[in-house]
Amino acid sequence: MGRWEPNTRERLAKAALDLYGERGFEQTTVAEIAKSAGLTERTFFRHYADKREVLFSGAIELEQLFTRAVAGAPPSAAPIDAMAAGLDAICAVFEERRDFARKRQAVISATAELRERELIKLASLAAALTDALRARGVPPSVAGLTAETGVAVFKVAFERWIVADETRPLARLARESLDELKAVALGGNAPMSEV
Repeated sequence: MGRWEPNTRERLAKAALDLYGERGFEQTTVAEIAKSAGLTERTFFRHYADKREVLFSGAIELEQLFTRAVAGAPPSAAPIDAMAAGLDAICAVFEERRDFARKRQAVISATAELRERELIKLASLAAALTDALRARGVPPSVAGLTAETGVAVFKVAFERWIVADETRPLARLARESLDELKAVALGGNAPMSEV
């Protein structure tokens, strides 16, 4: 095997997800992941700090994309509309990765340690979004509420999107979830979307 193999990171991620799905997260070792990908453990650790990072490695980039989109919304945009711009930006990243997202979420849902880590990542995202909104001049309490709302809207849309028979784009589901929230906040009934 040569010193450099194309798509090494993706091969490791695919092998890990397949093994996590077959054997469970706790029962899968780094050695097994590397072997399944046709690589060495040393190569695995060049790309991932540990076997959990296969599932969470893009979190920083996603956070940066989301916060840049919020920060880059037109200055006249209301906080919730700036958040909508951020939702649009991150939803585009996920669209080509639905199958991966479904498998990843199944592994996370089955493992308490991973569910906890996911919550920590979402809390970090909400804090970064709060900072981005505050930098736009949004008062701290409104910034925090809007950021938490944006994360919740994304989470609800994502959970709808990964359902096996769902075919609508994630961005559409995020917008529908945001519209439902707005309707509820205005005291009306939320529009009935497909669940």
